[in-house]
Amino acid sequence: MDIIRNHAAIVTGGASGLGAATARMLAEAGAKVAILDVNDKGAAEAATAVNGIAIHCDVTDSTATQKALAKAAADHGTPRIVVSCAGIGPAKRIVGRDGPMPLADFARVIEINLIGTFNVMRLAAAAMAALEPLQEGERGIIVCTASVAAYEGQIGQAAYAASKAGVVGLILPAAREFAQFGIRVNGIAPGIFTTPMLHALPQAAQQSLAASVPFPKLLGQPPQFAALVRHMIENRYLNGEVVRLDGALRMGPR
Repeated sequence: MDIIRNHAAIVTGGASGLGAATARMLAEAGAKVAILDVNDKGAAEAATAVNGIAIHCDVTDSTATQKALAKAAADHGTPRIVVSCAGIGPAKRIVGRDGPMPLADFARVIEINLIGTFNVMRLAAAAMAALEPLQEGERGIIVCTASVAAYEGQIGQAAYAASKAGVVGLILPAAREFAQFGIRVNGIAPGIFTTPMLHALPQAAQQSLAASVPFPKLLGQPPQFAALVRHMIENRYLNGEVVRLDGALRMGPR
């Protein structure tokens, strides 16, 4: 049975970048897509492009996220596919020229990238567990976005690397726990991708980053991320795994 076509899907952070590409892929595969994001304008545009719906959602807010998921379920049905792409990546040294990093700055990255991912996971899994099982008892899949920074965090990436390492650490215990419900959990750790954050860099800097990738010497493209999401959905034996998508890149200290 096709787990994508005619089934409901949610993409957080779907207004742009990796999330928007994933939403397009899911829609093209026949899913009913809901895009959740704090960027209302971007979410609305992305939703229109995929004939889906846009819902304002701050993933760090428990009540707001619960309401957003309920809205998506009311429109499309309880989702069998949830892809978490919401996240931020500000750079700041632990101890910089102005002294130690403000604790609030560190906490904000952890709250959005890690706690937000967990918040969506816990609420979505609770709803999925009540669905009728598909082939061989499967009820759905959750895909989370980590980063190669989880393994090789660079100077200035302490908060981001810690948040993404937390996402990596979440995947296996969640997959083990949700096995009883027939819900799979996987993660993707992308390398250097052409996202809005990267586009803010000068062209020379982008070319330098691409040159640092062993092969192919290119920046990752969001549709490549989306293609891996689709494989994770369709390959039903892939569970509890975090897959690096980075062209064999291993990040240096700087």
